[in-house]
Amino acid sequence: QVQLVESGGGLVQAGGSLRLSCAASGRAFSNFAMGWFRQAPGKEREFAASIIWRGDNTFYADSVKGRFTISRDNAKNTVYLQMNSLKPEDTAVYYCASGRAFLTIATQVDYWSQGTQVTVSS
Repeated sequence: QVQLVESGGGLVQAGGSLRLSCAASGRAFSNFAMGWFRQAPGKEREFAASIIWRGDNTFYADSVKGRFTISRDNAKNTVYLQMNSLKPEDTAVYYCASGRAFLTIATQVDYWSQGTQVTVSS
């Protein structure tokens, strides 16, 4: 199995920045992409960003486009989510994910991280 270890969550003021990291270990040759989902209290887990391993294609939810940037370090098997211009509505538990296709929907996820809390205060 693949293990996804996530870090970088915390508390920031609106307009601030955070960077999340997710390191993958284990073997998952069928996995095509990695990305980030988030879940706010009382809401469904939703897609935020993903990146395709074979190539540099990235995908973003409209709600984060222009503010969040996903990147990868192939040598370290690590993906990052740089979050700028944070808003209170970005408050959620953020989950790193590994899975299939473009990894833009939860049904394409094979492995999840434990999640990390991001809280944006106003």
